[in-house]
Amino acid sequence: MNAVIMAGGKGNRFWPRSVEAKPKQFLELTASGETMLQVTYRRLRSWLPSENIYVSTAQKYVSLVREQLPGIDEQRMIVEPEQRDTAPGIALIALSFLARGNGDVFATIPSDHHIGDEKALGAALRQAASVAEEEGAIVTLGVAPTRPETGYGYIRASELPGGNGVFKVSSFIEKPDAATAEKLVRQRHVFWNSGIFVWKPSTVAHYMAKFQPDMWTALNEGTDRLDAVYKGLPGLSVDYAILEKADRIYMIPARFEWDDVGSWTSLERVRVPDADGNVKEGFVETVDSRNNIVFSESARTIVIGASDLIVVSTADGLLVCHKSREQSIKTVLQSLKSKGDGGDSEDGENSENSENSENSGT
Repeated sequence: MNAVIMAGGKGNRFWPRSVEAKPKQFLELTASGETMLQVTYRRLRSWLPSENIYVSTAQKYVSLVREQLPGIDEQRMIVEPEQRDTAPGIALIALSFLARGNGDVFATIPSDHHIGDEKALGAALRQAASVAEEEGAIVTLGVAPTRPETGYGYIRASELPGGNGVFKVSSFIEKPDAATAEKLVRQRHVFWNSGIFVWKPSTVAHYMAKFQPDMWTALNEGTDRLDAVYKGLPGLSVDYAILEKADRIYMIPARFEWDDVGSWTSLERVRVPDADGNVKEGFVETVDSRNNIVFSESARTIVIGASDLIVVSTADGLLVCHKSREQSIKTVLQSLKSKGDGGDSEDGENSENSENSENSGT
């Protein structure tokens, strides 16, 4: 099988550290000493040969990919002229494989996930590849929810006979409000949508031709003028484009620790806090303060007598936000941009659980 790392998103929920010029997949966020892209590549490389690992990114991030993954060659980079969300991106990936005569199953994997057991990931993806090959189906990995999360999409599934751990996807559920999330986590066979999908290029081609014929035809007929074609494509997520309409979608429960590292508060789950519950990095001092997330790129930052805040200071801006309101960061940035007041936000993120982005459904 092949694996494609989705690395073209903007990650604006991590503003002002993640900005359009250098979004979160190219940043070191989890105290691992590596960027999110490098961690994802190393995780795959632990069980998959390098020649089977590809990166999908936007033209403007090609130099960053080369810098952080110097061993990857041009043939294993699938480059979008500009960002148009996950439906055009995945269609382009499938088309690229078909043009090379490579019909092997491939996995699309967001570049911004924390996964605790890379061997378990490999086992789940190999099982998913087998199902995708045999059934001509789309296969995703679902994560058993551990809390009522409003920042993720959900999957409702039904167990298939045979006891092989494969479920039929009944429906995808968009990011819920708090009350709905509370109900979902108490229901059987409801999972978080990891945004990891496994499919054959021919399966993507089938569903794109069926449900998005204009987009698929434009891409097929415009390979020699891709820049111009891409400008006319809609910013459409793969969820809306085909996943919610397809009739053969299966899910395999993930048996590993998973987090999409999609927002500032996700760092509390992947980094070690101090004795007062503060997650800190940079020139930071906290006094009588608890459960804060504080990052300072250069200026000395002192937080006194505060709790449950996100405080981030970089050359691109200053963010002070209560943790309960972090889902508003993206909305505020988009509003500022629409008013011409700056900000660093656009549609078409990775996955992201999908900004991205690329993280379809998340």
